[in-house]
Amino acid sequence: MPILDSMLLASSGNVLAIILNYWLGYWLYEKTKTKLKSSKIGAKSLEYGHKHGYFILLLTWLPIIGDPLTLVAGVLRLKFVWFVIVAGTLRIARYYFLALVV
Repeated sequence: MPILDSMLLASSGNVLAIILNYWLGYWLYEKTKTKLKSSKIGAKSLEYGHKHGYFILLLTWLPIIGDPLTLVAGVLRLKFVWFVIVAGTLRIARYYFLALVV
């Protein structure tokens, strides 16, 4: 499979996953907030989200902490358009960088 096709598939799947995480955090506010508080990474993500707001989106490209941060963005009700622009762009950039390295 060509690199561009692989990057496109991986990026689109990843962007769809962060959108799902956002809406899960948004719609399931109480359950998501409780679940985030119960895990170490989730609690730290929630703390960063309350403290830094939109700046947490700059860390969503990270492999381990990025997914809880996308949930936190939904729990905090950050604007969806900005969320997709920032977090989606960073996820696509991550795969672009990986494609260049490989």
